[in-house]
Amino acid sequence: MSESVTVTVTRQQDFQFLVEFGPQYATMIADEPAPVGEDMGPSPQHLLAASIANCLCASLTFACRKYHEDPGEFSASVTCEIGRNAAKRLRVTRIDVAITMNGDPAAVPHLNRALASFEDFCTVTESVRAGIEVNVQVLGPDGARLGQ
Repeated sequence: MSESVTVTVTRQQDFQFLVEFGPQYATMIADEPAPVGEDMGPSPQHLLAASIANCLCASLTFACRKYHEDPGEFSASVTCEIGRNAAKRLRVTRIDVAITMNGDPAAVPHLNRALASFEDFCTVTESVRAGIEVNVQVLGPDGARLGQ
């Protein structure tokens, strides 16, 4: 199965861009942080982090549902490390993801099996990993690491 996604980005002024995801979705303004931009919206790095977090959370939900289980409420926090490459250009050098389960992990009997495979279902993370180190950990509500 092959599909495509089209997003249109149109410059408004300075470093502010209107981001359109299609007629069925709300538009948004993206901007660079000060001093380059005016910080009037998320930066491209924020959008990358949000894409990774959203895809991983959807993938974890999918992996749990394969076992007819609901992982309950959970959230992901993503940190993009920004550094300079050999040519002194800014690049995302590493991405760290922490997914925190809010409920009792024991309430999801096949959680460990889901955790063993969910990253493989994540289109965005696995694509980004081809060029950037991405580290993922899943934590219980007490902060203890789950899985592996």
